[in-house]
Amino acid sequence: MTLPSPDTQRTLEAITDLLSGFFFGMVGAVLLARVARRTWQRRHGLVRIGYPDGRIVEVTPGTSVLEASRLAGIPHASVCGGRGRCSTCRIRVSGEIHSIDPPAEDEVRVLHRIGATPNVRLACQLRPRGAVEVTPLLPPFARAADGRRRVDLAQGSEQEIAILFVDIRGFTALSAGRLPYDVVFVLNRYFEAIGFAVESAGGRVDKFIGDGVMALFGIERGAHTGCREALAAARLISARLDELNASLGGELDRPLRIGIGIHCGPAIVGEMGYGNAASITAIGDAVNTASRLESLTKNFACELVVSDETVSRAGLDLSGSPLHEIEIRGKREMLAVRIVKRAAELPAAGAVPIRRIELVDA
Repeated sequence: MTLPSPDTQRTLEAITDLLSGFFFGMVGAVLLARVARRTWQRRHGLVRIGYPDGRIVEVTPGTSVLEASRLAGIPHASVCGGRGRCSTCRIRVSGEIHSIDPPAEDEVRVLHRIGATPNVRLACQLRPRGAVEVTPLLPPFARAADGRRRVDLAQGSEQEIAILFVDIRGFTALSAGRLPYDVVFVLNRYFEAIGFAVESAGGRVDKFIGDGVMALFGIERGAHTGCREALAAARLISARLDELNASLGGELDRPLRIGIGIHCGPAIVGEMGYGNAASITAIGDAVNTASRLESLTKNFACELVVSDETVSRAGLDLSGSPLHEIEIRGKREMLAVRIVKRAAELPAAGAVPIRRIELVDA
């Protein structure tokens, strides 16, 4: 084995010393940087932001809540990318007064547009200076249209609205013996038809209950408009069902039949639920009554049972439809309802003045 010459050996030792010095220098720089960061943090402090699921995110002062969510990998809606325009990043916030600066003019304008209460801010604009607790008010998958929803609606209020329930008649027997795929296929086509009709009329699909659908009308435009929209939706639903039955002729042994119930009245409207399942919905006697009217379509062998008050507010002439008085569980007063054989044959709202007629014995 040939040993390196003295000159080569000295060169190798110099390189080794240089590399060792560089390595230890880098380690020292990292340690020094950590000490400097801790010193800076101790001097300036970190901001603690708490989220509904118990997670705590610590960020440096000047970081927005939306930026904190992104840094921590917490899904947070922001259609406009954090420019303070869409309001989908809106949050409910609580904390010490000194922790939250008042909103700037641009944010105030957006908050006013959505009817925000004092404890609601835009996550992309709020840069807390101390510990705060925040709750996103819209789900991470919110769309631009959701940003136009008023905050006071989500937080709950009592309103006069119209409620529509629709349900398939005899679907259990209809689905018996079918493959799960076929049942899901038919139901999804049915839900698509109902949802399209409701939204085209100006309503909001509230929820799907088995093979039934609940829809709300007039939440933002008032009860009279809601009643007109609900009856227009019933007409569209019936027409869309005819189209659906025609397209599914080879899939079904017999056509789909539905029952629709519509009633208007006071209801508590607000965002209810948990997490991603939270949504705008309504509860109250008016909702229960609308559901009861839908079930009565079986008794009257018709497609639509609608309260006469709803008809009056909508401005329809249903004098050709039977008028009955029914008893609603838990109420002393009888409720006048109209019986409509086929909802597709409903007249357009406001086309003919309403005429009062005598009640037909139930």
